Amino acid sequence: MINFKFQEKNMAKLDANSTLKRLRNRYRLVVMNEDTYEEVAKFKLSRMSVYITLCTLFVLFISIILAIIVFTPLKYYLPGVGMGNAKQIREYRELKIRTDSIEKSLQYKERYYNDIKKVLEGKVTKIDTNKLALPATTNTVE
Repeated sequence: MINFKFQEKNMAKLDANSTLKRLRNRYRLVVMNEDTYEEVAKFKLSRMSVYITLCTLFVLFISIILAIIVFTPLKYYLPGVGMGNAKQIREYRELKIRTDSIEKSLQYKERYYNDIKKVLEGKVTKIDTNKLALPATTNTVE
């Protein structure tokens, strides 16, 4: 049978002082040539310096990406961002409406010319206009 009892003396207490000490402990990173075991480079690092360096690189990387997007035409490829200001959006909508109406009127005129062409060529289809014989209906009052 396994007994799961935790005792207070075995539990490590996280002390703010010890955490700072661990962050400031110095480590040595040595890069060696595998064939000759010659030291190529060595660095003295601490956890805090690595953390600060990585955070700085991350912020710098994000800043460069944002600058590229904001100050170059790449912003026009992002959905919803590159539309421009309100005046440009309004002009775009007006142009779109005008284009649609011009296309529709062109279709109507094209159909009209095709119908005139059929009439002039004698290709008009006859419409059946015979009166249908329907039974008479009687109105009965109930």
